[in-house]
Amino acid sequence: MESVPVLIVGAGPAGLATAPCLGQFSIPYAIVERESCSASLWRNRAYDRLKLHLAKEFCKSYSGKNVLVVGSGNSGMEIAYDLATHGANTSIVIRSPIHVMTKKLIRLGMTLAHHLPLNLVDKLLVMAAYLIFGDLSRHGITRPKMGPMTLKSETGRSAVIDVGTVGLIKKGIIKVQGSISKIKGNIVKFQCCKRISFDAIVFATGYKSTANIWLKNGESMLNGNGLPIQKYPNHRKGENGLYCAGLARRGLAGIAADAKNIANDIKSVIDSMSS
Repeated sequence: MESVPVLIVGAGPAGLATAPCLGQFSIPYAIVERESCSASLWRNRAYDRLKLHLAKEFCKSYSGKNVLVVGSGNSGMEIAYDLATHGANTSIVIRSPIHVMTKKLIRLGMTLAHHLPLNLVDKLLVMAAYLIFGDLSRHGITRPKMGPMTLKSETGRSAVIDVGTVGLIKKGIIKVQGSISKIKGNIVKFQCCKRISFDAIVFATGYKSTANIWLKNGESMLNGNGLPIQKYPNHRKGENGLYCAGLARRGLAGIAADAKNIANDIKSVIDSMSS
């Protein structure tokens, strides 16, 4: 039986990012993955725009039908846009306040964050977004009290990068609905007591980590939701050589940072054992 100092569980983005970081230090590792391919979530379960920046083909089959998208993160907003532009009568549930930005604004914010306090960067971004999109509250989109950069830093929640969805909402092509109180069959009852029949419902509500279910003796690192107990940046290390990468909800940049820091820490441990 082969023996390696590091076992990586999962060949998703976090596992694949950690592997080359270990390789840079010539640290042997093995990757185990329950699916038949790497990055199975993106390969098999993601919408096409995520991978190819193309409209999803299945949207064409919903032309003229009533479709509800639940969730207003980047995936939900993009799916709603694809459905609407392919002729579906599209509605979207926006359950909580969101920041709507452009790619250029996000890049600007990331650049300014290296030179200015986050609260100042947030004020500039919010003002710029208002000039671009106007007052979106009249369309059912409200902003969080916390600024976009601070929100990302403290909670991991990203701003929505608009791909044209906001324009369709303003025109009434995509309808914004309130929170759902009940779903029975194809009838959706909203908290405002409105009832609407939909031909299809797309849940774009994110995912839940299951690491706490299969991981034994990981209580010191993960909570009941499978997320790190410690806050960033102290979230990644547990006891007995246990690490987690990509569970801090900080996107691909957070995964990259986790991978590098974990590899550096493991190298330090190995060096101390050999000295």
